[in-house]
Amino acid sequence: MICAPLAEPSPQAARAAMAEAASRADLVELRLDCFEAVPGADELAALLRSRPCPIIVTNRSAAEGGRNDWPDDVRLKTLQAAIELGADYVDVELDFADRLERHGAARLIISVHNFTSTPLNLPELYRKIVDAGADVVKIATMANSLIDNLRMFEVLQQATVPCIGLCMGPLGQISRILGRKFGALLTYAPTDPAKATAPGQVVLDELAALYRYRSISEDTKVYGVIGNPIGHSLSPHIHNAAFQSLGIDAVYLPFKVEGDVANFIDAFRGLPVHGYSVTIPHKEAVAAALDEVDPVARDIGAVNTIVNRKGRLVGSNTDWTAAISAIESELPDGGLAGRRVALIGAGGTARAIAFGLKAKGAQTTIYNRTGDRAAALAKDVGCASRPFDALDTLEADVIANSTSIGMYPVVDASPVPATVLKPGIVVFDAVYNPVCTRLLADAEEAGCRSVSGLQMFVNQAVQQFETWTGMTAPRELMEAVTREKLAALD
Repeated sequence: MICAPLAEPSPQAARAAMAEAASRADLVELRLDCFEAVPGADELAALLRSRPCPIIVTNRSAAEGGRNDWPDDVRLKTLQAAIELGADYVDVELDFADRLERHGAARLIISVHNFTSTPLNLPELYRKIVDAGADVVKIATMANSLIDNLRMFEVLQQATVPCIGLCMGPLGQISRILGRKFGALLTYAPTDPAKATAPGQVVLDELAALYRYRSISEDTKVYGVIGNPIGHSLSPHIHNAAFQSLGIDAVYLPFKVEGDVANFIDAFRGLPVHGYSVTIPHKEAVAAALDEVDPVARDIGAVNTIVNRKGRLVGSNTDWTAAISAIESELPDGGLAGRRVALIGAGGTARAIAFGLKAKGAQTTIYNRTGDRAAALAKDVGCASRPFDALDTLEADVIANSTSIGMYPVVDASPVPATVLKPGIVVFDAVYNPVCTRLLADAEEAGCRSVSGLQMFVNQAVQQFETWTGMTAPRELMEAVTREKLAALD
């Protein structure tokens, strides 16, 4: 179930919020501690009579996240009244559970909140709450690493009493999405980001539509993107849309991996995750944590795709094929063999493209602001390198930008002087936000054939999807979703 928390300042506002949330949520949580004044019995009775869906009533203590520092006897009096008035659920903190009397059909949620960490004794804490007489156990802790979520999942899997188990904060978001897979009774999702009542809550519409929370089950396969930062990633949007369009029981999540990526990979083998995309800054380091890396990815020195083959994690690189196929789509005869290519940049993306160009027989010259990096990559690939200021005199059939120059928000920048752009040159820009960069705009004005980084991004995602599923990816849909999300960022 999805529960919409209501943190309204008055009974009147709460009534309106309930009516609005009921069309999208399965139940609501009425946070009495958010009211400007303690509600009277008549006000509470009126709210419960008018509820359009099941309701959880709570009056949280300040020590466990409450927004009013009301005396405990005042808080507990409102919760006792909610029980007697027939609330569906009443949520009370473990330390005060023995001070409420049970009546009627109201089910008692006994809860513990820890806003600093996820303690090691979660099973012991669960048992303590059960022994206190809980109809529903609730444990909410702060995630300080993604691995904290795994310990919460273990509690959910082993629970014999209905349980709400989740981790708070940005690193705990996956517990709010995947809790249903491990048996969580519900998750909390505000109807609007401004109405969140705890850190890390996923907005209701995003939870229901993007992550298809209500369709997640024990059998749902898990995929995701590893990176840091990761909040800007478009990958969850395109892969979840692709899974849905083909009726695949899977969900794709963002994994913000801080620190050693190997620790994350090893810990999450037990989840298990069926496939990963890998982005900055983990493409190089992740290889050491895998069971196998294909030869091309090993030569490139970077992995952007991982597939779980019966417990063995196998890494590959789809960046180079994605870029090369995008470039070749604009070449008159489709071939790079023998063509002069100016590759700008010497980072991870440049490295992948450089090895792809080598495989295709192109005559590549690498340009980079740091000459030593360009020379080192050129040596590894077996091609030429030149200083960045030599771009003023470059002569090439293909120009490929692998740097972030021109990326949002500095959209007026271009790595290539417009004077070197000539009709017939194919100009590729790995930047895809904006779709038409300054470099590509200059190229089109000069009569060049331009290739957006959007094509590379979609190509690599399509190849990842097909590697994981063995099915033909819905490419048109994936590109349309990417364009839609990029347009929304403008």
